Parts: sequence; structure tokens; C-alpha cells
Amino acid sequence: MFHSSEPNKQTLVPVVSVLGYPLMPCRPVRARKLVEQGRAKKCWKKGFFYIQMLVLTEEQTQPVVVGIDPGSKREAFTVKAEHATLLNLQSHACDGNSIKNALKTRRELRRNRRSRTTPCRAPRFDNRSRKGWVPPSTLARWQLKLNILNHLCFLYPIKTVVIEDVKAMTRKGKKQWNNSFSPVQAGKNWLYSRIEQKGLELIKVDGYKTFELREAANLGKTKNKLAETFSAHCVDSWVLANYYIGGHIQPDNTSLLILKQIKVPRRQLHHACRYSNGERQRYGGSMSLGIKKGTLVFHPKYGRCLISGNTKGRLTLLAPQSLERISRNAKVSDLKIVAYSPWVISGNYNLPISTKRNDRATRKNIARTSFLQRAGIGFPCC
Repeated sequence: MFHSSEPNKQTLVPVVSVLGYPLMPCRPVRARKLVEQGRAKKCWKKGFFYIQMLVLTEEQTQPVVVGIDPGSKREAFTVKAEHATLLNLQSHACDGNSIKNALKTRRELRRNRRSRTTPCRAPRFDNRSRKGWVPPSTLARWQLKLNILNHLCFLYPIKTVVIEDVKAMTRKGKKQWNNSFSPVQAGKNWLYSRIEQKGLELIKVDGYKTFELREAANLGKTKNKLAETFSAHCVDSWVLANYYIGGHIQPDNTSLLILKQIKVPRRQLHHACRYSNGERQRYGGSMSLGIKKGTLVFHPKYGRCLISGNTKGRLTLLAPQSLERISRNAKVSDLKIVAYSPWVISGNYNLPISTKRNDRATRKNIARTSFLQRAGIGFPCC
């Protein structure tokens, strides 16, 4: 059975049961009524808005699948049911080179400390095992995919994962190289094992099969891989999800959500360079005056901002999407914590309005404002 391919301009709101199990999402109008009736409450988790039921309901769900299109610069996730596409998400891939450089710097600083007359721990020889070991830069790339998948499984009743099985350069007769030395091969095997441990059904599709599915649906793909459009990466994740779950011939929802990780300087012992007095000051940390960096807060003057750092007892605030610095003189007492998110969320979702039926003046004044935005925070929250 195929449904209409007319673009869907409404974003469905994720719903979670009283016990924390994901249910089928609903329309924003339905979500507003549930909140107004006291049957649900508004919640946010890592920047995503959802409602949690306050009364017991039937936990019958429909089959939901997520399609994943891995990439070196951008990655795509599509959550789809047979009747509708629930979410299209494009994520910035993790930069493995930055992690490699950070490990190199840490190693050099550690060796320099051990050459000085400073206390150091005794060497350990029980951490030399390489069984199941994945390089840190490779692990970070595939760990990001798993973190996003875990978060989507919290919001949607996902049972199946359809992923494009990327291929790495292999050497004939070189089993050790093919299994361990190839970063792509080692990373994807690690991800596949974690997905199977979660009890999810894993469907692997070759790259040429994805191309055939895209051509069969008469969908084009832009050559600009860094473009924040549906045709850049989500077109592949959509055809993968639709290949398993079916329901549509053409995409019914091309709205896009963009995720970009917030880089937080991790705690270090001190700065790498000495100051004029010869002392080394401590550097880094994920906390600023008791508030975790990346936390979304509300300031009475600047509105919604992100916590970046602190200087002389004052906090630095950033714009939630552009990450431009707004202020360096914010007081902790003036801030109201909204939610914490490890990534910046943006997108082109068109949310429907939500007004009272008997108030025409209000409906006219806020015709472009959605229920989620009126709640104090939009979807996405920043």
C-alpha cells in the first residue's frame, strides 16, 4: 500500500510513555491538547523536544525503521514508518584528525613531564592487550553514529536499522590487514556489534544497491556533499528506510534537522606554554561556574544562549546556532537553565500554528508561531 507523496509540512512530536518507552509520535495540535489537559508534560533531552504521558496508555506501536547513510564529512539518519517519514537528520561527522592531534599533544606533554623532577605514577604493563581495540580517532567517528542512534531509539519505537555497508580497501589473502588495519572495517564491525547487542535488527545494504534504489525513485543527489539540503545525504538514508518499510514512492517529508557537535576543551593539567613568571596555569574543563559548557540557558536580555566559558566570575554566552559570542559578562543569577545538548541543532522544519479556535485575533497575530515555540523553546530547541 502506497501513501500520498505530497510533501508533509508538519513535524510530528515524539511521545514517550509514563514508564519511558517510546510511542508513536503525534501532531503538534494533539500534543498541545494533551499538555493542556494535564495528560502529558513537555520535556527536552539533548536539545530534542518531546512529550511524556502522565497517564497510562496503550503501548501498541507500528513498525519504525531508521536508515543510516555513513559519510566522512556528513552523515544522514531517516526515521520512517509506513505511513509517514518521522524525521530527517543530517549530522556533521566527527573529525578524527583533531582527535589524533590531541592524542599526539597529550603524549608529548606526558613525556616532557616525566623528564622533569615531578611525581609520576608507576608504569602499568596490564594495559597492553589489543583484543577488540579500535583506534581512538576511528572509535570517535563510529561512536557518534551510535550516540545518535541511541537517542533516536529513546524518542521513537525503532526496531530495525538499515545501514549502507561501506567498503574499505582490502588486500587479498591479508586477513589481519582486512580485519584490523583498515579503520573503516574496524569501525563498522564495532558499530554492527553494538547495534546487535541492543537487540535491533540490522540490515546491511551495499553502496551500489543504494544507487539503484535512488535511481528507481527518480531522486537526484547533489554533488555538494557539504550542502544542508535533503538531496545531499538524507536522500540516501530515506531510500534505505523506504526500501525496508515501504509506503511511499517519493519522499513525503523533506524537512531537515542539522546536528553539529559542540567542541568543549577538555580538562588538562595546565597550558602547554609557560607564562612570564615561569608558572603553568591550569586549562580546560567541561564546567563553567558550576554549569556544564554547552548548556542552553535563558538570559533576560539576550534570550536563549549557550554557555561557553567564564572569566573573573562572569560567564561567556554564545548564539545557539551561529556560535558567535554574545556576551562575556553574564551573571549566573540572571540565567535560567533550559536544557543541555552536546550539539547545536538547526533546521528548516515548518511547524504548524497552535491557537485557540475561539480567539481569531490571537490566531492572526501569531499565525507564524508554533505550539512548540510558544512553549518557550522550539523544535529544535535552539
